[in-house]
Amino acid sequence: MNSFAISLKIPPLLSLSPPPSAKLLNPNFSPFFLHTRSLRATSRRFFGAVGVSLRTISTMENDKEIIGSQKQQIAKLFEESLRAAFPDIPDVQPLVAICNDPKHGDYQCNNAMSLWNKIKGKGTQFKGPQPVGKAIIENLPASEMIENCSIAGPGFVNIVLARQWIAKSLQKMLIDGIETWAPKLPVKRTVVDFSSPNIAKEMHVGHLRSTIIGDTLARMLEFSNVDVLRRNHVGDWGTQFGMLIEFLYEKFPNWEAGSAPAIGDLEVFYKASKQRFDNDAEFKERAQKAVVSLQGGDEKYRMAWAQICEISRKEFQKVYERLGVHLEEKGESFYNPYIPKALEMLNEKGLIEESEGARVIFIEGKKIPLIVVKRDGGFNYASTDLTALWYRLNEEKADWMIYVTDVGQREHFEMVFSAAKRAGWLPPNENDYPKASHVGFGLVLGEDGKRFRTRSTEVVKLVDLLDDAKKRCKAALEERGKTKDWTAEELEQTAEAVGYGAVKYADLKNNRLTNYTFNFDQMLSDKGNTAVYLLYAHARICSIIRKSGKDIEELKKSAAIDLAHPDERMLGLHLLQFAEIVEDACTSLLPHLVCEYLYNISEDFTKFYTNCQVVGSAEETSRLLLCEATAVVMRKCFHLLGITPVYKI
Repeated sequence: MNSFAISLKIPPLLSLSPPPSAKLLNPNFSPFFLHTRSLRATSRRFFGAVGVSLRTISTMENDKEIIGSQKQQIAKLFEESLRAAFPDIPDVQPLVAICNDPKHGDYQCNNAMSLWNKIKGKGTQFKGPQPVGKAIIENLPASEMIENCSIAGPGFVNIVLARQWIAKSLQKMLIDGIETWAPKLPVKRTVVDFSSPNIAKEMHVGHLRSTIIGDTLARMLEFSNVDVLRRNHVGDWGTQFGMLIEFLYEKFPNWEAGSAPAIGDLEVFYKASKQRFDNDAEFKERAQKAVVSLQGGDEKYRMAWAQICEISRKEFQKVYERLGVHLEEKGESFYNPYIPKALEMLNEKGLIEESEGARVIFIEGKKIPLIVVKRDGGFNYASTDLTALWYRLNEEKADWMIYVTDVGQREHFEMVFSAAKRAGWLPPNENDYPKASHVGFGLVLGEDGKRFRTRSTEVVKLVDLLDDAKKRCKAALEERGKTKDWTAEELEQTAEAVGYGAVKYADLKNNRLTNYTFNFDQMLSDKGNTAVYLLYAHARICSIIRKSGKDIEELKKSAAIDLAHPDERMLGLHLLQFAEIVEDACTSLLPHLVCEYLYNISEDFTKFYTNCQVVGSAEETSRLLLCEATAVVMRKCFHLLGITPVYKI
């Protein structure tokens, strides 16, 4: 990969060493690779090395209560009020939202107008939406959470939370852990299907988005106490393996007698075999026969297939280690034995029809049918994806299946999901569970507005791109003289954290549906909404706490938070909104909401720190705890985004 001639500007940088109070997840975690030989059970796990938990369901120490989001708690109060005030109107769901203008309040309940539309002209005692809003307020149960409520406009109920309750909630989180703020989601088990590279091809920059978006969605769901099955649906089965196997035997005729063949660059090997396939009729015929032998279970061809797959996996693992991503591989070959049964079930329901020599499923509203068996009798992506969906529903008992691919595959998955609904595998209402969702994303562009490539027009290899980011960060650290202050290990770890984190955040901060331009200068800048800026902000908070000389763990037990200053209260309020932001990001499948929140928290902290002296002030202990609460929330955001925090400037 050609290097990019772009200068790097980052702030006086950062060390990974956590303060004593910071608890890192699996700090001694080392990557490992697991696999079995059985084709029917081809299920492999890929693990990265950046502090990821192998447990998919969080458990609370001492069974501490998970209280849900702040908005959920408010909604529960208003649900009781609505039942009491309007007992004759069943199943009224509270409409609670954050106030657009903080001058009016912290939250709003917006049920009054819709209720008025239901009851007006039916002999009601109410004369308009404002009296309806007043009745909602009057029937609210007593709660230390709410300081006051007021009516605005056509019955909007503005809610101001009690300052003491905000402070108490922050303090409780510091003692019990931020896991008690986990959202409560209506699902128990989710499959997240992401990354999914093709065997015998390098992972390139196009795989970046699926891998890190999928990993972040998985992390958010895991934090929300959902059992997440991280699935790598690799392309490890198909006609291309005939030409690869024949080319392998041609180049290394006796490879079975010795060690693994020295294939070298698998991408080059693939291109060379494809060239032979396209230009040599005799080779093409041999390759087509090899496919039949492979699919028929010939041991010689199965061994060659397994060897090619293993070489690819080792290359994939290099990327996953750098990104700190772990997955379990269940590729196309895993589902292949189940396809006949799945198609038989669809056929018994009358869904499969003959069309121009192929077997297809017609989908309402689509001009072309979904082909499930090709004219030559072979299976394809649709037959594999329908089978995988059935397997995940019936064997893995998933409530929600999430497929993370580029937007170009949206129509394919729409048709697969529609076929599953026709078969009765999925409910007709897309909001009911179990359900399947396609998470599409846009392209990664170069500065010329075209697909991101090297100067030689090659697709950028993902491992080279990540190494380049790390190299740039390390060079900047060395220029700042950090080789004198830090050990070689600290330098290496910090360069990785900042470099890889910058690449991830530059992608995740964008709405996934849009294209974004890859620019090292922008993503490694210390200004604005970048990972470097946010990592610096976190390190700065940790530095404030260290410089105080106070034991923050002791302060959690002995001191109390007081949010007397408006900027203290605003920061505290926004910290409490963490759970509902994660909940919204999970339900909408939009990771950029967490990025927006993280950046806004850092801005709130800057305003607080500018206007409220911490060390040496009369309010020092309270403000140190507020600093710690901010750092804890930021660290959890980093974790959800797959970014390793730094602690020392």
